Amino acid sequence: MTAKSKEKAPSKQDWVTAITILVDNDAGPGLVAEHGLSLWIETAGQSILFDTGKGTALKANARKLGVDLGTTRRLVLSHGHYDHTGAMAELLNIAGKVDIYCHPGVIQPRYARRNGQSRSIQMPRKSMAALDRLPESRLHWLQRPMLLTEHLGLTGPIPRETDYEDPGGPFYLDPDGKRADRIDDDLALWIQTGKGLVVCVGCCHAGLVNTLRHIRRLTNGARIRSIIGGLHLAEANQDRLEQTINELQTLKPDSIIPCHCTGKQVVAVLRNALGECVTPGVSGMTLRFTAQ
Repeated sequence: MTAKSKEKAPSKQDWVTAITILVDNDAGPGLVAEHGLSLWIETAGQSILFDTGKGTALKANARKLGVDLGTTRRLVLSHGHYDHTGAMAELLNIAGKVDIYCHPGVIQPRYARRNGQSRSIQMPRKSMAALDRLPESRLHWLQRPMLLTEHLGLTGPIPRETDYEDPGGPFYLDPDGKRADRIDDDLALWIQTGKGLVVCVGCCHAGLVNTLRHIRRLTNGARIRSIIGGLHLAEANQDRLEQTINELQTLKPDSIIPCHCTGKQVVAVLRNALGECVTPGVSGMTLRFTAQ
């Protein structure tokens, strides 16, 4: 794993990780709901935004929740779909000097195709323009794993190894549906704590099992403590659901917070199989993890 951009972090004795869901399909009282995801991460002196949502909810929800987006120093884009990158230009206007971490594939054209009709789901033009204006030194193209600090890392591209996981929908690189989109830009973020890893995912287009196995390889088999984000299982078949549940039962995370694209019925299935460790995510929810 490359250690480029690695920084000295405070002692693990001193920090608590707090993750607030700023944008989700479901919202708490007084907050804006939209089809998208954004997580605000505070850990070891770092203020990190993981995805930006579709564009209408981020700023309003941050203000309501007392989150100062102006303190954002790093933006991680899990992949290049509009519902994860739509508020990027607005964020950069608010925050100023922000380093962005993403795979080069985030900017490519992409489509969802159903019933013979295609619609564009790529990063919005305004966001791409903002990305293009960013100084080269602040844009980090991820084609391999990267450590941001001693305890926080990004997966880079995630190997597709299971035979039962797929990108989770009818995704294509062309409007005619001739070139399937594997969404190779999909990546995840992990935070190391004394009780295991906290894993943040955008949509898990690489597959949740592939993602968790890759992260554990990168961290010498560290325990998975919590999983937060979109799992993109709404269209998963029975075999995939069963295999995913089997993997989670083996890993025994303390908490799973499914958000955004997981699917309400699937959340119910997960909770029935895994118990109270599964709690549906909602905008306004904050999760705190002590270092020990």
